Amino acid sequence: MGLHALVIGGTRGIGLALVEALLADPAYDCVTAAGRQIEENQSFELLAAAHGSRFRRLRLDLCDEAGIETAAAELKSTSPTLHLLINTVGLLHGDGLSPERRLADIDPVALATSYAVNAIGPILVAKHFHSLLAHGERAVLATLSARVGSIGDNRLGGWYAYRAAKAAQNQLMRTAAIELARRARELIVVSLHPGTVETALSAPFRGNVAAEKLFTPAFAAERLLAVIAGLTKDASGGFYAWDGQPIPW
Repeated sequence: MGLHALVIGGTRGIGLALVEALLADPAYDCVTAAGRQIEENQSFELLAAAHGSRFRRLRLDLCDEAGIETAAAELKSTSPTLHLLINTVGLLHGDGLSPERRLADIDPVALATSYAVNAIGPILVAKHFHSLLAHGERAVLATLSARVGSIGDNRLGGWYAYRAAKAAQNQLMRTAAIELARRARELIVVSLHPGTVETALSAPFRGNVAAEKLFTPAFAAERLLAVIAGLTKDASGGFYAWDGQPIPW
């Protein structure tokens, strides 16, 4: 029996690239892409035509706990086990958010919005989907974080909401890793930094990024899957970059 992967945020960017890479791997019998807008997606139509029943879609809004619970139940009814879950959803700008440059820019509504997507959403996914990953075989629950969420690596300041929300995400996932290790011994829980990737999230902020440090979604997906493949049980609860190197908290 082959493997089953779920990519949350699989409608575009890194998430879509991960879906495509996983479908190209014959070890996976099924790859499910989840997101808010799963209809009228041309990329999905092409994947469905190319891969048939190996490709599935699942509606999921990271800011709707009832919807997350429903999505988990729906997936469990058709595929009771998962071997890989990657949450790629993140919010840096838009929806009233813009990275703050100074204290005067801090807005409590923007802070709450960032926390809802970047911290609360990922741990709600862990809450409702972890049972599908706890089956005695190797499984990985990964969520995309960001190096700017590292407190130890913060030398530039600014970006208050995004930095703090990603730091909170890291703490929540590490705490979940500790709990889940007690009853799902083969489950690895990690936070991953994909690098600076050519997506809508990074578009306004990559002008000064050197060409060799600006990745395509396909390259980021390839590197992230390589890191995931190399993880041991001892890595659970950690925070790793696209090259496999640990990132300080």
